[in-house]
Amino acid sequence: MSDTNDVQEEWSRMVEQMNDAVADSVEQNMEAQAAFMESWADAVEDSVPEEDTISEGFQGYNRAYEVWMDAAERMFERSSEAAAGEDIDPSEFRDIWLQSANEAFKEVMSTSAFAAANGQLVESMLEMRQEADEIGQDTIAQLGFPTRDDMDEVAERIVELERRQHDIEQKLDRILDAVEE
Repeated sequence: MSDTNDVQEEWSRMVEQMNDAVADSVEQNMEAQAAFMESWADAVEDSVPEEDTISEGFQGYNRAYEVWMDAAERMFERSSEAAAGEDIDPSEFRDIWLQSANEAFKEVMSTSAFAAANGQLVESMLEMRQEADEIGQDTIAQLGFPTRDDMDEVAERIVELERRQHDIEQKLDRILDAVEE
């Protein structure tokens, strides 16, 4: 009788661990979805895309949501099968979520709304970089050091001096050749 109780306790512990693992996976999945949508919303909040773009973006998100829900359903089915005694490799659960994440992100990333948001993000980053460069150049100038513009001007002058020197050398060579003849 003790053996039966031990088996039941072991089984209960295993099912509880699997349920906890599934619950943790679902929670992490939902947190990842929320973080993704939050970052996506942040990227597009400064621009108002066209209605078609918005509609396509929501359709992509809906397709991604369906992928996540299918994954949750498959997880539930596999958990039920494990609880029924089927031998299931735990890596199957990980693989379901990884595959679903890839599919869901592909659904969202293939939309023109995502492309527009990325374009806006890149444009904003380039503007920030330009502003940072200008601030850096102003700071360098205020410290009395040569700026990039100063260095470019010096480089142009050196190139011009080298060109003139080359011209003078050629003229001298012609004069020397004429004198020697």
